[in-house]
Amino acid sequence: MQNMTKTTGKTTPTINLEIYSQLLVKYQPRIIQTEEENENFLEVVDELMSRENLTNEEDTILDLLVKLIEDFEEKHYPLNNSTPRSVMLHLMEAQNLSASNLVEIFGSSENVDKVMTGKLEINVEQAVALGKMLHVDFSLFINQ
Repeated sequence: MQNMTKTTGKTTPTINLEIYSQLLVKYQPRIIQTEEENENFLEVVDELMSRENLTNEEDTILDLLVKLIEDFEEKHYPLNNSTPRSVMLHLMEAQNLSASNLVEIFGSSENVDKVMTGKLEINVEQAVALGKMLHVDFSLFINQ
C-alpha cells in the first residue's frame, strides 16, 4: 500500500507499525558512537541488502541504518582533506589493483605514473572511467 505525502506529492510505502516496532527492538538503531557499533550496523546493512525482497518495514530500517552509518563515517573519516589522487590510491589499495589496471583509462603507463605522483590531473572522462572501475561516484576524482 502506498500513501501520498502532502509536501512532495510523491508516494511513500505504508509501513506496519507493529512490524516496524519489532524491527526497531531487534536492531536497536541509534547514533553510532564507536567503531564497534559502526561495524555491527554495517553487518546488519549487509545482511539486509543481501535479501531478495525487503518488506517496507525492512527497507525503512535499512534507510535509517545507512543514514546512521553515513553520519558516523562523515564525522570520523572526513574526505574533505582527500585529493582525487589520494582517493584513487586508497581505493586501488583496498581493491588490490595496481598501476597496470589504470593504463586503459590513462592511455599509457607513463600517464598512470604522472597521475599517481600528482604531476598530471585526472580529467572528467578519466574520472568517469575510474568511478566505474572502482565502483564509486566519479566526482571523487575531480578537483573542486
